[in-house]
Amino acid sequence: MKTNLDTLRGEIQDYLESHGIAVFHGTPRGAEETGMVYWDVERHPDYRAYLAAAEAAGARVVTIFANEFNQEVIDDAQERLEESSLTREERRAIEQRLREMRAFAGFTCQIELSFDIAPRVYIFDLRTEWFEDLSDLLYRIDDAYDTEDEDDEPLGGGYFSKN
Repeated sequence: MKTNLDTLRGEIQDYLESHGIAVFHGTPRGAEETGMVYWDVERHPDYRAYLAAAEAAGARVVTIFANEFNQEVIDDAQERLEESSLTREERRAIEQRLREMRAFAGFTCQIELSFDIAPRVYIFDLRTEWFEDLSDLLYRIDDAYDTEDEDDEPLGGGYFSKN
């Protein structure tokens, strides 16, 4: 997979416009939970097949979300890593990988296309391999992040409420 999806993003927009499909620049739709149907990008990574399905289904508007990677994600991860319960060796390995990820700042790391045909939303979500690797690192850090369990402590002033 390409390390930068910028060219593909422009290609997709040109394709949509040439086929008379309105382009709506939106936010990622994957966070919505009900009625989501995801395209199998592993076995069918070509956006043209997805868009052909959208056309055949009668979609007149396709939402595009392009995620541009920035260093703030790495800065935040490094702060959380310092407070994590990972071993010293694990931290060093993750720190090294995070430093390598800085080279991708400014690159498009994810393209999400979606269209609605009630009651479903059909999603094409393509990500670079390095962004998938970064996501895995972030999950490792989050899993080992030391947080106090707020549910174990009573509310301020010694009062406890189950409301």
